[in-house]
Amino acid sequence: MAGHSKWAQIKRTKAVVDAKRGAVFTRLAREITVAARGGADPAGNFQLRTAITKAKAAGVPATNIERAIAKGSGQGGDGSQLEEVRYEGYGPGGVAILVEALTDNRNRTAADLRLAFSKNGGNLGESGCVAFLFEHRSEVLLSADASKEEQLLESLLDLDADGYELVDDGSTALVHGPFAALEDLQDGLRHRGWTIREWGHNWHPLTSIDIEESDLSEQCLKLLETLEGLDDVRSVNANLGEFSGP
Repeated sequence: MAGHSKWAQIKRTKAVVDAKRGAVFTRLAREITVAARGGADPAGNFQLRTAITKAKAAGVPATNIERAIAKGSGQGGDGSQLEEVRYEGYGPGGVAILVEALTDNRNRTAADLRLAFSKNGGNLGESGCVAFLFEHRSEVLLSADASKEEQLLESLLDLDADGYELVDDGSTALVHGPFAALEDLQDGLRHRGWTIREWGHNWHPLTSIDIEESDLSEQCLKLLETLEGLDDVRSVNANLGEFSGP
């Protein structure tokens, strides 16, 4: 009986993992579909090249990638119905939350988001209510430890890049710059011998809110996790800072 119970638990765990992987695959395929509207050739479409790189890194099968490109470029399916939509709201403690979605039904997506916010102590707001608290910028993640900081600085000065930041794990560096600089930034660093791991556009808070109550902090984290789990959601960003309670 114990063995049966253990196997049942393994199967349940695998089902959850498979479901999450399927959701990620669907999300990345949608990004490829939207990007492919600008052309089916990755060599001439930086947005598509970026989306394909992310999909491959996540293990999306080549057939899924090809199908998504065909949809977006008008060769098959209804990829043109997908829209990029931004939603804004507040979480517990007044935390600002900005959500990007890819959807073929705005009403469904808005209803799902509104329910997720309301069930977890937040509320979906009007367009523009929190966007001013974030900056949309380019980010490039590369392999570089702290000993390479001076060398990295020299490369950034050559590129006239706007700011950089070392990630605390000791083996990677995060370089950021203006929104429009992404292609030049990652190409320039690559050509200067740096190993590029990821690149993309991300929303980053200009200020952060520290929550003192542990229950409130956990509720906010649960809201963010719920939002990230929605099928139509592409990214979730918040100005949640450190837990500052006892």
